[in-house]
Amino acid sequence: MKGLLCVRGLSTGYGGTTVLDGVSLSVEPGKMVCVIGPNGAGKSTLMKAIFGLLPLSAGEVVFDGRDITGWPPEQVVRLGLCYVPQVDNTFPNLTVEENLEIGAATVPERFSRHRDRVYAMFPDLAASRNKAAGNLSGGQQRMLALGLSLMLSPRLVLLDEPTSGLAPKLAEAVLGYVRRLRDRGISVLLVEQNARKALQMSDRGYVLSNGKNRLSDTGAALLSNPEVGSLYLGK
Repeated sequence: MKGLLCVRGLSTGYGGTTVLDGVSLSVEPGKMVCVIGPNGAGKSTLMKAIFGLLPLSAGEVVFDGRDITGWPPEQVVRLGLCYVPQVDNTFPNLTVEENLEIGAATVPERFSRHRDRVYAMFPDLAASRNKAAGNLSGGQQRMLALGLSLMLSPRLVLLDEPTSGLAPKLAEAVLGYVRRLRDRGISVLLVEQNARKALQMSDRGYVLSNGKNRLSDTGAALLSNPEVGSLYLGK
């Protein structure tokens, strides 16, 4: 298994309970990969484990040829691997501008350039730069979370349920921004509640069930797979 990110035989859990059991996947440079599956399959746990937020009981995580298994997040992020969790992904009491300053804390000399790029990509944030993040709309908060990840010029972004809780129109807008990440050459590993949309957007998809790999193929192939359709796409 080769790629910018290679996860091999990853197992982890909480309090002695195994949630992931031998999961493997890879993400190629400049590609978008999605992970789908039922609630409780371990999708969010997988993202946390890759980013170093959970200890592994087995397996390894390799990023750009470097074994980062067990590395803490503050070291992982310096390599260009960023994580946008489903919740608690901004600093609600700080302004948009202050959030972006924190996002560039490790590269303060690049703050102005990266901030301007974020504002160009998200005009709504530019117009609300002095507003507290907690007072933004749900869609704007997701934009800010994506903007924070971009402040470090990431090579790969882990996105956990970026449209959760959003109205359909806002969800579509946020997914449009996710596509733009990939269009800019940034690799994306996406966990998304709308499995159909995720597969339509992705170069490759993985299906998790009960904490294990169930299926893997191109996004288009999984969309046309009858098993995937009956179990996860409602057809």
